[in-house]
Amino acid sequence: MTGADADAGRGVGAAAATAGTDALQSVLAAENAAIFGYGVAGAYLAGARQGTATAFWNDHRSASDTLAAMLRARGTQPVAADDAYKMPFPVHTSGEAVALATFLEDGVTTAYLGLVAAGDAGLRRFGARAMQDCAVRAAFWRGSSLAFPGFPGFPPTR
Repeated sequence: MTGADADAGRGVGAAAATAGTDALQSVLAAENAAIFGYGVAGAYLAGARQGTATAFWNDHRSASDTLAAMLRARGTQPVAADDAYKMPFPVHTSGEAVALATFLEDGVTTAYLGLVAAGDAGLRRFGARAMQDCAVRAAFWRGSSLAFPGFPGFPPTR
């Protein structure tokens, strides 16, 4: 291998590391939005549903902490959570809170899909497992699962 070949190989490795870091930052941003959103949703839920929302909120907090630690281990400062987030639609009822929780889980699932596309096998495994967790939580709120959770355009519109 020539020096130029070695430099090119390092460039590919650096690009993959940067892509992995960018994907981790995107997932962290989605997790932070979910944490905020579950606070909104939880205010309109009661009983067992509120307990489930609290458990899922804690899952997202734990994931956020894990992602921040992964970014720090890469020598990168984790993206800070926003002070507030604009909700995708008004939430004033229990039904709207459930729709918001479903929307949040679908969004975080999609963010983890970006991590699954990373070049690092460890990040892909981590992302795939996290996608499963999000898809299960979304299925809980939706009452059913999707064939391809996290993929844009699914379910297909008619």
